[in-house]
Amino acid sequence: MVRLLVVDDEAKIRMLIRKYAEFEGDEVTEAEDGMEAVRLCRENPDRFDLIIMDVMMPELDGFSAVAEIRKTCSTPVLMLSARGEEYDKIHGFELGVDDYVVKPFSPKELMLRVHAIMNRVHPHNDSGRKILRTEGLVIDFTGRTVEVDGKRAELSPKEYDLLFYMASNKNIALTREQLITNVWGYDFYGDDRTLDTHIKLLRKSLGPYSKCIVTLRGVGYRFEA
Repeated sequence: MVRLLVVDDEAKIRMLIRKYAEFEGDEVTEAEDGMEAVRLCRENPDRFDLIIMDVMMPELDGFSAVAEIRKTCSTPVLMLSARGEEYDKIHGFELGVDDYVVKPFSPKELMLRVHAIMNRVHPHNDSGRKILRTEGLVIDFTGRTVEVDGKRAELSPKEYDLLFYMASNKNIALTREQLITNVWGYDFYGDDRTLDTHIKLLRKSLGPYSKCIVTLRGVGYRFEA
């Protein structure tokens, strides 16, 4: 079961998503605007597993709401928008959004994307705790945490996904296509600049260990450990 927060000023959209989500056994909480969504997340940062957030809303737009929510929790976010401009998508990904769906959308596809995100965020691992240490960088795959010189690094959900995938394939050259396919999933609408933006953000989060992410010109990237 996935605990969803559906944020949209259109009641019909919320009702449609609720219908399909509850059919699959998920739990749905609704919010009519960004302000209500921020309030719900502040009251209980661990209440939701994933947020479906509309972009264009009165009072507080979706991007601003996500920026505020990120101050208190790192719950994965899937954005909905009637606009499909590249700038909007890149802006969303820079905020740590996990996926971006353009309206009108297929409810079935939306739910597939929701569960694809959850599978990436919480992969099943029965082999015990998996930790990678390289100098002062500690990557805990099982606990989904990253420490830089003893301090917890606060990464966006997509930064975690990108780092964990690269670190799981350490010292292996990864093409841009491999990274986009395995981190963003199927039917990704963005382009290479989305990947480059997240690499830049990830390097900033890793501080002195940004050196672990090596650019391979004309190919992609490699995590060296």
